[in-house]
Amino acid sequence: MSMYRNAVWFLNGIHQYTRKGYEIASKDFEPQDLNVSVVGRSFMVTGANSGIGRATAMAIAKKGGRVHMVCRNKDKAEEARAEIVSESGNTEVYAHILDLSEIRKVWEFAEAFKKQYPSLNVLINNAGCMVHKREVNDEKLEQNFATNTMGVYILTQSLIPFLQKSRDPRVITVSSGGMLVQKLQVDDLQSEKGYFDGVMVYAQNKRQQVVLTQEWAKANPVIHFSVMHPGWVDTLAVSTSMPQFHQMMGERLRTVEQGADTVVWLALSRAAARTRSGQFFQDRKPVPTHLPLAWTHSSTKEIQTFMAKLENMAEAVKPQPDTELNGPLGPYRPQVV
Repeated sequence: MSMYRNAVWFLNGIHQYTRKGYEIASKDFEPQDLNVSVVGRSFMVTGANSGIGRATAMAIAKKGGRVHMVCRNKDKAEEARAEIVSESGNTEVYAHILDLSEIRKVWEFAEAFKKQYPSLNVLINNAGCMVHKREVNDEKLEQNFATNTMGVYILTQSLIPFLQKSRDPRVITVSSGGMLVQKLQVDDLQSEKGYFDGVMVYAQNKRQQVVLTQEWAKANPVIHFSVMHPGWVDTLAVSTSMPQFHQMMGERLRTVEQGADTVVWLALSRAAARTRSGQFFQDRKPVPTHLPLAWTHSSTKEIQTFMAKLENMAEAVKPQPDTELNGPLGPYRPQVV
C-alpha cells in the first residue's frame, strides 16, 4: 500500500506540485482577490525569516498589515525584518524570538503576547523542521513532533480565545502534500516504533496538522481555519533536509513566492473567507485530504484519541498562571528585536 501511495503521490506531484503545475493553476486565479489593503490588521507568521514564511511576511507587509515574525534565530530574524521593512516601506514589522520545539516557552510566549498586544487577526503556522535522526528535547518530545505538531497545537490553542475577539479571524497552517502518503498513527505519535525515517515522520506530522485543522474548525466556528500544500518549493530547508530530491527536481521547483501564494491568498482575500472552514488547499482551491483507494482515513475514535493525547501532553508542560509567568524575576516577555 505504501508503494502505491508513494507512486500516485509522486505522479500527481510531477503534474501539480512543480513550477509548471503552479503556472497552469495560476491561469484560473482571480487577480482582484489580492487587490486589498490590510492596514490595521495584525498577522503572526512563524518561521518568517526565510523561505515561504519570509515571502508571506513580505507580501503582508506590502499590503499594509502589522506583521509579527516569530523566528528561532535572532540574527536571521533581525536581518529579515530589516529587509522586509526596507522593501515594503512598512515599519510595523516586529520580530519575536522563539523556538517552537520548546513547548513550555511556546505557552509562555503566547500568554505574554496576549497581554502585550491589543489584537491578532491572523495566525500563520509556517515554521517546521525535518530531523533525520530521532532526537528528543528537554521535555522528552521527539524533535519533529515537538516543532511540527505540539508547537503548532499549543500556539494555536493558546491564541484561539484572542483571535475570537478580532474581526475576521483566520488560522492558516502550512502542511505538505507528503501527508497524503500517511495515515494518522495514533499509537505512535513520537515515532518510537520501527525504523526512523525523517521524511515519513515529517509527512506524519503534516497529516496531524490536517486533522488538527479539521477539528479546530468544528470546535471554533467564529475562526476560519485552513491548511495548505505549497507545492515543491526551492527553499533552503528543502535543499538541506532533502538534498537528493532538491538536486533531482532542480528548476522544476517552485519559487518561494509561488509556494507562498496560497498562504497569502488564504490570509488576505475575501474570497478565501467565503470558503468552508477546515479545508486543505492547493493553489487557491480546496483539494481532497486522501488519495483514492489509499486507506488513510481515520475513525472518529482514532481522532478523538489523538486530540486527547495532545491535550494531555500540553497540560503536562503548561505554566501555572500567576506563578511561572510572574515569578521572582518579573513577568515573562517575548523577546522582540
